[in-house]
Amino acid sequence: MKKFLFKISFYIIGILAVMLFLGTYADGNTDDNYRHFAVEKPQNIILGDSRSVQGVVPEVLKEKLSVPFDNFSLNIVQSPYGQIYLKALKRKLDPETQNGTFILAVSPWNLALNNIVKRTEDFPEENSPFKNMYFYNMSPNYEYLLKNFDKSWFRIYLDREAVGRSNTYLHKDGWMEVNINMSKDSVAARTAIKTEYYKLLLGNFSLSKERLKALNEMIDYLKPKGKIYLVRIPVSENIIALENKKFPEFSRMMQNLSKEKNIKFYDFSGHANDFTYIDGNHMYKESGKVFTAQIADSVKADQRKLK
Repeated sequence: MKKFLFKISFYIIGILAVMLFLGTYADGNTDDNYRHFAVEKPQNIILGDSRSVQGVVPEVLKEKLSVPFDNFSLNIVQSPYGQIYLKALKRKLDPETQNGTFILAVSPWNLALNNIVKRTEDFPEENSPFKNMYFYNMSPNYEYLLKNFDKSWFRIYLDREAVGRSNTYLHKDGWMEVNINMSKDSVAARTAIKTEYYKLLLGNFSLSKERLKALNEMIDYLKPKGKIYLVRIPVSENIIALENKKFPEFSRMMQNLSKEKNIKFYDFSGHANDFTYIDGNHMYKESGKVFTAQIADSVKADQRKLK
């Protein structure tokens, strides 16, 4: 038995050594979320869902506001506003933050919940990596890879950035750069599919008291640490029409919240035709840069007033 244990220990050590080696190659190609857990804790942060992870570009904010930003948005399933996202924010943000700038992207969808969900344990973000992660600033982050990477670890090496960036590449600052066929027919086809998807959701979702409560708590947590800006990101005309039909009160609700909390709300939802979208719901990367510059200009103008 001792000989067997001695021999198998070498096997186990060998496996661990290979995993440790492969983990060092984890990067923006590994998956759509890894890098959110493998960078230094930020003091200026972007929160939201897939609209903001693609549409708000930290590098543009850095250029115009002269401070680095981290985009801590995932997607509508994994990072809607709620207690899990709030807990993740508290682990992510640099605890020494005092003069931060916080951009919170709001939409009816990241503050809504499927009507069939009655218990908090059934919220979709219960399956988010935010639920099971403790460490948010380790590189390599073996905790993330062990808990949330569901492919062979050899894929980490085979799909590494040095071989070529993936079509959904996650930058170190949290921005997801999407490279996709932008021909007119391809965009039209994706937009039609996305529009039908949202039409199917309309009857099943309502604004959630729990999500609105969590957003309020998030604002209260961030307010002593810096300036907060709520932003409604534009989408294509057909999708914003669906949103406004289902949630006609949403922008007014956000405006009232901003007044109550003494923060700013920038509503860009009326500017659908100013931008290009990959599917009607997410901005094309070049439009995202233009849009982010507009956010930065608004923030800059607000900060000038405070001086």
